[in-house]
Amino acid sequence: MTSPFLHENVDQNATGELSPEARTFNWLLDSFTSSTAGVVEAIAVSADGLLMAMSAIKDRSNAERLAAVVSGMTSLAGGAASWYALGGLNRVIVDMTEGYLLISAISSGSVLGVVADRSANLGTVAYEMTLFAGRAGGALTPRLIAELKNAVQQ
Repeated sequence: MTSPFLHENVDQNATGELSPEARTFNWLLDSFTSSTAGVVEAIAVSADGLLMAMSAIKDRSNAERLAAVVSGMTSLAGGAASWYALGGLNRVIVDMTEGYLLISAISSGSVLGVVADRSANLGTVAYEMTLFAGRAGGALTPRLIAELKNAVQQ
């Protein structure tokens, strides 16, 4: 199987179309969201805390709020991990009355933030998040991250 990330050009072209790598990243995020039972929404947040991609729901204002929450939680978890010498972030799980917020490292300091309802099987969601990180994480170059952040801002 060939990787969809083998193309060299990762910049948006003159017509504003996304590169194949950016389209594939967004497709992987949409696919994760739509095919994982209980997942309501998913976003990708860059190391600097900015929204990088969002699932097909496309509620940008909600995605921006979620990115801020995910960024803050990631920072808090990173601080605790550093203080207690626990290593890098794997996953943060927040269990709420009506659902869950899950955060998982992707790569290059980027994270995946997921909102799931109570019907979600946490083991399955965590497994699918790990698969997503494996599929998408290797492609996250600084150029692709910049392209994704720029595209989501439009």
